[in-house]
Amino acid sequence: MRVPLSWLREYVDLPATETGRDVQAKLIEVGLEVETVERLGAGLKGPLVVGKVLTIEELEGFKKPIRFCTVDVGSANGTGEPQEIVCGARNFAVGDKVVVVLPGAVLPGDFAIAARKTYGKTSHGMICSGDELGMGDDGWGSPRTESGGGIIVLPPEHEPGTDAIELLELVDEVLDIAVTPDRGYALSMRGVARETATAYGLPLRDPALLDVPAPNSFGYPVKIDDPIGCDRFTARTVTGLRPEARSPIWLKRRLQKAGMRPVSLAVDIANYVMLELGQPLHTYDRSQIQGTIGVRRAGQGEKFTTLDGVKRVLDAEDLVITDDRGPIGLAGVMGGANTEIADHDSEGATTDVVIEAAHFEALSVARTARRHKLGSEAAKRFERGVDPQAASAAAQRTVDLLVLLAGGTAEAGVTEVIAPSAPRTITMPADHPDKVAGVVYGRETVVRRLQQVGCDVYGQDDLTVTVPSWRPDLAEPNDLAEEVIRLEGYENLPSTLPKPPAGRGLTERQRLHRRVGRALAGAGFVEALSYPFIGEDVFDQLGLAADDPARRVVKLANPLSDEEPALRTTLLPGLLSALRRNDGRGSHDLALFETGLVFLPREELKVAGRLPVDRRPTDEEIASLTEALPVQPRHAAVVLAGAREQAGWWGKGRPADWADAVEAARTVAHEAGVDLIVEQGQYGPWHPGRCAELKVVVDGAAVCVGHAGELHPRVVKALGLPARTCAMELDLDRVEQAGDGVLRAPRISTYPVATQDVALVVDKDVPAAVVERCLTDGAGDLLESIRLFDVFEGEQLGAGKKSLAYALRFRAADRTLTVDEASAARDTAVALAAERTGAVLRGA
Repeated sequence: MRVPLSWLREYVDLPATETGRDVQAKLIEVGLEVETVERLGAGLKGPLVVGKVLTIEELEGFKKPIRFCTVDVGSANGTGEPQEIVCGARNFAVGDKVVVVLPGAVLPGDFAIAARKTYGKTSHGMICSGDELGMGDDGWGSPRTESGGGIIVLPPEHEPGTDAIELLELVDEVLDIAVTPDRGYALSMRGVARETATAYGLPLRDPALLDVPAPNSFGYPVKIDDPIGCDRFTARTVTGLRPEARSPIWLKRRLQKAGMRPVSLAVDIANYVMLELGQPLHTYDRSQIQGTIGVRRAGQGEKFTTLDGVKRVLDAEDLVITDDRGPIGLAGVMGGANTEIADHDSEGATTDVVIEAAHFEALSVARTARRHKLGSEAAKRFERGVDPQAASAAAQRTVDLLVLLAGGTAEAGVTEVIAPSAPRTITMPADHPDKVAGVVYGRETVVRRLQQVGCDVYGQDDLTVTVPSWRPDLAEPNDLAEEVIRLEGYENLPSTLPKPPAGRGLTERQRLHRRVGRALAGAGFVEALSYPFIGEDVFDQLGLAADDPARRVVKLANPLSDEEPALRTTLLPGLLSALRRNDGRGSHDLALFETGLVFLPREELKVAGRLPVDRRPTDEEIASLTEALPVQPRHAAVVLAGAREQAGWWGKGRPADWADAVEAARTVAHEAGVDLIVEQGQYGPWHPGRCAELKVVVDGAAVCVGHAGELHPRVVKALGLPARTCAMELDLDRVEQAGDGVLRAPRISTYPVATQDVALVVDKDVPAAVVERCLTDGAGDLLESIRLFDVFEGEQLGAGKKSLAYALRFRAADRTLTVDEASAARDTAVALAAERTGAVLRGA
């Protein structure tokens, strides 16, 4: 909404020193979004005057028509003699009144005017067009021309020498307001003036306060068949309009400043009243209406031609204005070509008009406008909410202007068809705005601010608020609270940080998840977050068996993509997709991780009940909802490809392999305080000879929680991954379950360590992890750590044998161990390994 400051001052007595910037700041304080303030006529300097064309001489011999004119500018040039001016425009004639800029003036754009010789003549100034003055060409041409463009031709009543800057209102400021959908009242001068008056604490001269005659039986007949779509229809008739009457300068300029194009007097008046009061109107040529005006829903497939000349096929939901022939207008959107006001320059110019001022349902108008792609100014206002009480005042204002400017006669008949309705009331505690804002306003302030909005307020502790007709957005107590808060000033609200109750913080589960993320990041992995959606074909690419539980998925009723209609049961597809995408973009050394939920369907499918919205759900209702949801354990996964250690002067580096994936699993388990059991395994996407099964002990039993290792070459090929890509995934919730819930810091002993190395010969099919576990159990509490540092196979060991060399570190917390104590602990460990696995000391 473009609001000229000069027009706004008619309704609010703003201080003379207030600029557009000052008003912008005030309106922003009360919640209106004033985007810009445009200064019209900035840099304009006179003399700029009215001139009368005395003579026109056509100059020959040039590529384009050139005219040498003499113009009477009164005493503005200091001599009173005619001013000689060269001009190329042709839309004016001898006797016309034009706008003349004289030497010494400066036009917008810092265009200085001086006498200059051109086309063999000296031009002392310039005859101006609307564009040259920054006011547009529309509507300023001669009435004798078909186009309004070109030189400004003024009405004949203005005397030569009159100051044109003041006459054309060239110097002004225009506020451009971005009106939000809930504040449709601000799409009018009346609405903006009300907000301005409130912001400044000044009285408002409401332009809708007019003396309107009571409805009677002599008005134009109107029949409403759809009172829901149209709950109010006012019709007035004006006859005897002068065909030659044109819009006065002040009317044209206000329309232009507000962003509308002057068309003809009757149309300009309707647009002017719409801008002034916010009520869209339509004027019909009375001679073109046949019979009673009606309002009804269109017939499906009914055809109708709108004012823009487009023939439209109507929908059964479209609300239309009709006469005895059929539709003559799309209600609230656009009129019809069959009742269009004829221009004053055409034959059979309109002399009698019927004025329509109606109130249409916002939703119906919005849908019709979008259905037919007609974003008219009327539709924009109706769909945001129009004051139904303003219809009769808008019609009266239009009648008054037509009588004043076009010499018409207002007929005595007044038609008003109104569907019964009651005022909207809201009950609200007087301290409700205080609770919403966290500020004590007090009852007096709340009542005063609501009255400034236009509400009627009654009551003491509980207020009964009657909402004004121009505020359809006020529907509940929170809306009223917002009005009080915004008028009191958003900037006055204190900045108060919320105070969390003592003892509330991260849960132990949340702390574990954060520790896992930090530990993996510290180990060189980069977190990658992927969508939780998958397609079922990925299970074939991962090589999962047909009966694998991971193939049972939860399918979405409204998936974002038909290719991924299910929720994930594993993190690997998303991570591997991220790895493939990064590898394709030139990042070949990759280590990614993700912790996130997977979704597993329950054995018994349940339907979730609808929770109440008027109270907090009970624990039983929440539990019932939870039981209907899929099981959602949290997993942790990593993927690796390329180099794990970069080559450089320090060494050759090394590629990522299955051991890095296993180590990542150990890192996760360590953060949960859990000893991870690593055994040889075989599952789905992993290489059968390079796959580790990951277990933890839960309630005394070893439970598989995931797998780690190198992916199978078939999986690598199917997914387009780099060669020898490795991965790990484990159930983080099960790992957490295996821990004792408290992560204990390691105790650092001040006593020295005793190291004992042992090399054991076992069968090749005995896993090193089993031997390591036997040594750990046998060594007892003195064992601090154990590490496999060598694996050897050779003829000297015998067929089917291998040698495993371990470094055992022993330490006591309260003393220095003797050699005998360390050796005894080692021998016990070797004895238990021999008993369980058949291991023998190498060289024994």
